[in-house]
Amino acid sequence: MSNSYPKFAVVGHPNKGKSSIVASLALDDSIQIGNTPGTTQVKRGFPLKVDGKIVYELFDTPGFQRARRVFAWLEAQGEVPANKRADVVRKFVFEHKENPRFRDEVELLEPILNGAGVIYVVDASKPYGAEYEVEMEILRWCGQPSMAILNLIGDEDYRDEWSQALGQYFRMVRTYNPMSAGHEEHIELLESMAQLKEEWTKPIKEAIKVLERLHEQKIEQSVKEISDYMGRVLSFVYSVKLLTDEASSEQKEYAKDGYRSKIVNFEKRERESIEHIWSHHNVEKQESSLELDEVGLFSKESASIFGLSQKELVITAASTGAMTGAGLDLVVGGSSFFLGTLIGGVVGGVGAMFGFDNLYEVKVLGQNLGKRELTIGPMQNLNFPYVLLGRALYHASLMAKRSHALRGSINLEENSFTEKIITADMRKSLEKIHHKLRKKEELKEEEFREYQAVLKESFLALLSRV
Repeated sequence: MSNSYPKFAVVGHPNKGKSSIVASLALDDSIQIGNTPGTTQVKRGFPLKVDGKIVYELFDTPGFQRARRVFAWLEAQGEVPANKRADVVRKFVFEHKENPRFRDEVELLEPILNGAGVIYVVDASKPYGAEYEVEMEILRWCGQPSMAILNLIGDEDYRDEWSQALGQYFRMVRTYNPMSAGHEEHIELLESMAQLKEEWTKPIKEAIKVLERLHEQKIEQSVKEISDYMGRVLSFVYSVKLLTDEASSEQKEYAKDGYRSKIVNFEKRERESIEHIWSHHNVEKQESSLELDEVGLFSKESASIFGLSQKELVITAASTGAMTGAGLDLVVGGSSFFLGTLIGGVVGGVGAMFGFDNLYEVKVLGQNLGKRELTIGPMQNLNFPYVLLGRALYHASLMAKRSHALRGSINLEENSFTEKIITADMRKSLEKIHHKLRKKEELKEEEFREYQAVLKESFLALLSRV
């Protein structure tokens, strides 16, 4: 494989966010990140691969530990012209390669001496200190194209004074927060990196094109995964063989539990697929109110907290059995005058509003054929699919926007997020397809594309939110 792709060594003082920046730019959440100095003890390359091809490589390096002693050694070599200084640094690395006292400096200097560009990281939430100048002088002796990144780890902002000092050592200075940076910030930083060296301009611009295409592919894959998931959920039928003509109450409850478990597993698989698409692995999730089991996902409490708006729930409950033709408009749009009439007639609390007891259809089939079976499904409730769809879109948007530098859990406890995501117009566009899926009718190609187009529009709207 060709080694012509650009390489960058991310260097600096310990605990300034070097590993976080590598993780963010390499789209790799496996990189070890810690809050204590010395988490990174040896250099390690993290190539960003797309379709098996490396577009660029980042080196995570230890922080400077004995910069003053290293620079004292360099200066002790006498007067050295600028074009020979990199050779002196190379001599230092060669002579001290086995010296444990300078292990960190040797590790961070090696990739630079082998041709990697320099990305120097500082915490601009702390005041500028002259002690950093020794590190910057050493890096300047290496003679490689270099830039500095201002990382705001804390709440204070000293970027102005840092920029004045860094501008004397580096070709460019940019602000980049690896914890919050998304796709656009990633691309903007790459555009700056492309200016560091003429030979890198073309390959980095090609890398930007590749990443733009990859991002769009991930969006398309996410939309397809969610639409396939909704198809599975809406059309799913769970069946249990019977030895008698009638199903006992215990058999019905057993079958209902089986049906619910399957729906829960469908969602788990869908979430795992979405996380894989966006290269997030072993993501922890805060979802105490959204537990993916029969108690959480199918409870009446979950229905009331994470269902659609109360207005839509009331309309559905009061209109059960009349959801065809013009009656469908009442579900997806509603009328304030008609709503007032319905509210007065609805009783039974959350369960009635949600239509919880009408989630699925229960049948006993085949009495005359000697192959009797109890079937649960397909899903009958008109609201519940939008609860699942809202959850899927919300989760996918969090994964798409999540920086690979983050190691904490994601919060899926956003109250009433479905109401914010699933609009009345969206429901009106999707319900026709949902009706066909419930009936197990085959969708036309244009219908499927239309369905995905609506989901994509909603997904992109979520991604654009701050």
